[in-house]
Amino acid sequence: MKSGFLEKLVSRLDKVEPGEIQNIVTRLIQEKGFLEHVFEALHEGLIILDPEGKIMFLNRAACQFFGLDPANALGETISSKIRGLDNLSLTGSTQSVSRDIEVFYPEHRRLNFYLTPIDDPKNFELPLGHVMLIRDTTSTHAETQENIESERLNALTLLAAGVAHEIGNPLNSLDIHLQLIERKIRKLPPSYRQSLTENMQTARQEIQRLDTILKQFLHAVRPTTPRREPQNLNAILRQTLSLLEPEISSRNIEVNLDLSETLPSAVIDPDQFQQVFYNLLRNAYQAISGDEGLIEIKTRSTETDFLISISDNGIGIPPEQMGSLFEPYRTTKSAGTGLGLLIVRRIIREHGGEIEIHSNPNEGTSILIHLPHTAPSPRLLPAPVIDAD
Repeated sequence: MKSGFLEKLVSRLDKVEPGEIQNIVTRLIQEKGFLEHVFEALHEGLIILDPEGKIMFLNRAACQFFGLDPANALGETISSKIRGLDNLSLTGSTQSVSRDIEVFYPEHRRLNFYLTPIDDPKNFELPLGHVMLIRDTTSTHAETQENIESERLNALTLLAAGVAHEIGNPLNSLDIHLQLIERKIRKLPPSYRQSLTENMQTARQEIQRLDTILKQFLHAVRPTTPRREPQNLNAILRQTLSLLEPEISSRNIEVNLDLSETLPSAVIDPDQFQQVFYNLLRNAYQAISGDEGLIEIKTRSTETDFLISISDNGIGIPPEQMGSLFEPYRTTKSAGTGLGLLIVRRIIREHGGEIEIHSNPNEGTSILIHLPHTAPSPRLLPAPVIDAD
């Protein structure tokens, strides 16, 4: 209907025939139904509020975003139905608002909503209500985080080249000269030799430590190509445990193995995955303090993925540190380099998999690895068709 038609109709309502009024009401119902169908077809969430912030209408997408039931939500204030909007004052507000919000129910999503008042043509100071448009920005946020991580790793890769040149070569030179000095020390009298030998050993150990840190740094940021071959994940886990068994036993930590006997072969790089398991198991037993330490290891296989979980009953990870676990040089250990988890995730992703970490303070940590059965292959464009004519 044309703008202003209803106002003219109301002013002349006493002169309109009953049959004409029925036709007009029918048209209004049809237009209302059409608009509701349009709103329901939107992928964006739409919520219409009255001046007091009570929900007058919400479409299907909004219900899915916030887990709302229209029957229970209509007529209720939006702050009582959506957590995080308690401080959103709508009464008499004439300003538009744009804000990001994170919801955890019914799904973990990142949303952006735009709230704008519905102007009253007769009173611009008091709006008729508000319209809220909600967009799901979860995938956009994930892409942004991946781009930031990629840029960070590219910067680290460039830095690594300089580090390898500026530090690696002097370390090799120092090691060679220490060997020459050691030869001369052997020719000294025993009274001088002992103290100098101890100093030389300390110097050699420090050079070795710097060389180890340098190699870890280069391995963390330098792209690598896995050497894939059929391997038994259970066997690699057991082999890694045997390497760590002396230290695990010295801490009186119990290890429970729940390994699937029907696990098929995985096409992986065995050395890289031994490094993955070594880092994760080492983190697990180092997080355990006191008696009754427990590490649980499980392997399973679905139709598409291998599932490997490593859980401990250690001190857990504080919530404020969960978001920076894979950042380089972020570590909770006094002697850690902060590169272990970065290396672990890079190896798993190079095999087409993903890693999940769940943890609560004083409740332990659980790590789940998803690894596809088949190695990811590049998607090739079809060969061009050449016309023989």
